Amino acid sequence: MTPISPDRIAQIEARRDELAALMATGDLPGDRFVAVSKEYAELEPVAQAAGEVRRLRQEADSLAYMAEDSEDDELRAMAVDELRDNKQALETAHHRLALALLPRDAADERAAMLEIRAGTGGDEAALFAGDLFRMYQRYAERQGWRVELISASASDAGGYKEVVASVTGQGVFARLKFESGVHRVQRVPATESGGRIHTSAATVAVLPEAEEVDVQIDEARDLRIDVYRSSGPGGQSVNTTDSAVRITHLPTGLVVIQQDEKSQHKNKAKALKVLRTRLYEAERERLAAERSGTRRAMVGSGDRSERIRTYNFPQGRVTDHRINLTLHRLPEIVAGEMDELLGALIAEDEAERLASLDAA
Repeated sequence: MTPISPDRIAQIEARRDELAALMATGDLPGDRFVAVSKEYAELEPVAQAAGEVRRLRQEADSLAYMAEDSEDDELRAMAVDELRDNKQALETAHHRLALALLPRDAADERAAMLEIRAGTGGDEAALFAGDLFRMYQRYAERQGWRVELISASASDAGGYKEVVASVTGQGVFARLKFESGVHRVQRVPATESGGRIHTSAATVAVLPEAEEVDVQIDEARDLRIDVYRSSGPGGQSVNTTDSAVRITHLPTGLVVIQQDEKSQHKNKAKALKVLRTRLYEAERERLAAERSGTRRAMVGSGDRSERIRTYNFPQGRVTDHRINLTLHRLPEIVAGEMDELLGALIAEDEAERLASLDAA
């Protein structure tokens, strides 16, 4: 990892001090004050990390001088020992500063739309999709997040053919964004009398939720909205009122159907929320593809071979194939204890981005 230069550190701290002085004047108009405050809030942790590197470098210079030029043998020995500790602390501080300087994903602090669909495996795949949804619900509870069910299509044997939920809280997308992909399960289904292990799959997509300002939609020109009677479970109003809503986004052909609520108004609001999120993610993918020159599908087809993670129940293990990590803690992970797994994915992403910066 290339060390951050003293000049760069000085620039960071000077900009932080400049922003603090601007806010202290009390002369900034409202919108300008908001912009300056936001920049300061984002820069302050970077400046603190930079200040720690600067302090440790100054300390290293003093210790090096003492170790070389002191006439006191005991003082020199002490300086050598402290230099060793300083070197380790400086490496840690450099790493922390480099991470703080990495370009941030603007969507990291957003809420997320969680979509889980049963893939290959029939009823067992739907049961697994339900297990995944409950795993994320439990993890969200541990984080103090809120999970709101948007739509769900239950299977006859239990579980879900498809379930969509909104997850809101601090840093939701940053923690969950690496969950997108095909998840594979290996276990003996409850319906299997011969005790044979079956392999099934489900797809997970995690999308940053869009706000109205992110995606401009002209309802009159861009949307075709159809209403019809709901089908399936839903109480007395099913098949008696036109509460279900199907929204077609004409410029892209995207279709969103919502029928879980008994109110047509609520179904329309939820459908628009899902539509905005999918349009926002499509634009993010387009921009990313332009930058990288490639385009990767988020979840693939749901085939078992396109897996990112395997949950092996007989062996009690979870393996994430992207980072070659195996944890023999399957019961705890499906119960929502996902910090070790998600932390490893985040750390790997940070390491890759640091390496790409060094190579640039």
